[in-house]
Amino acid sequence: MYLIANFKLRTSVDWFKYILLLPLIVWLGLFVAFPLLDVTLMSFMKSGTYGGVELGFSLNNYGSLFSALYGRIIILSFVLALVVTLICIVMAYPFAMFVANKSKAILSVITALITTPFMISSVLRLYAWITILRTNGILNSSLMKIHIIGKPLDLVYNNFAVVLGMVYTLIPFMLLPLISGFRNVDISLVEATQDLGGKKWEIFKYVYLPTTLPAIFSGSIMVFIPTLGYFFVSDIMGGSKSIFIGNLVRDQFISAHNWPLGSALSVAIIAFTFLILWIYKKMGGRLEDLGGN
Repeated sequence: MYLIANFKLRTSVDWFKYILLLPLIVWLGLFVAFPLLDVTLMSFMKSGTYGGVELGFSLNNYGSLFSALYGRIIILSFVLALVVTLICIVMAYPFAMFVANKSKAILSVITALITTPFMISSVLRLYAWITILRTNGILNSSLMKIHIIGKPLDLVYNNFAVVLGMVYTLIPFMLLPLISGFRNVDISLVEATQDLGGKKWEIFKYVYLPTTLPAIFSGSIMVFIPTLGYFFVSDIMGGSKSIFIGNLVRDQFISAHNWPLGSALSVAIIAFTFLILWIYKKMGGRLEDLGGN
């Protein structure tokens, strides 16, 4: 009787867990799984004469990704993402090394300063950069007044401005994992290396770099992948002169009304994202660490 009662109790507890998970499962099904399935199926269909989608199986959309025009945009987008990621690493790594050993109170203040800009719309912050960098903006006006430059510099509506906007928007995603990574460094290993006569570059090579490498990789994922999709940054900072894969996806859905091609581009980005995450996991990284904690 005891075994039967215990079995019934466990069964009821298990069903109760599933009932609690049901709202989340329904939510993910409706707003994650179903849209992904819809976009994937649409990517194999044909574009209608006047836009929309025509039923029928076709691989032409994926073949278009290898054309000279779209291929150039995709390659340029990956180069942009790589450049932005490297700049974020170079800027964030020494800063994270400097602040990681500070007291918890100071670190809390620094973390708050890093995350506070997220409370303001990214679009508003980017337009603030336009105000600073434009031809008659604050920076050019100041440099001309002190006679450092003779004519205004071309600082906006080009690829330089896009890189600047991407770095400014995404660098917190690199800073937070790196700060966490440096706080995991075993100080006793640093002291032991110093006692053995190790120089600063050897301490960095054998202690700091191996310990913070997972943080570098997780931060790189959280910078590289959004760079491919943040079309609003290139729209605002680059104007019509800068077209990347995010802009291309947006244009296919809104302007060209070629939904199957836009879906194929979206699926390609999603597949690449899963590939990067799979590589990260194979290298020993944990997906839950991508939150920067």
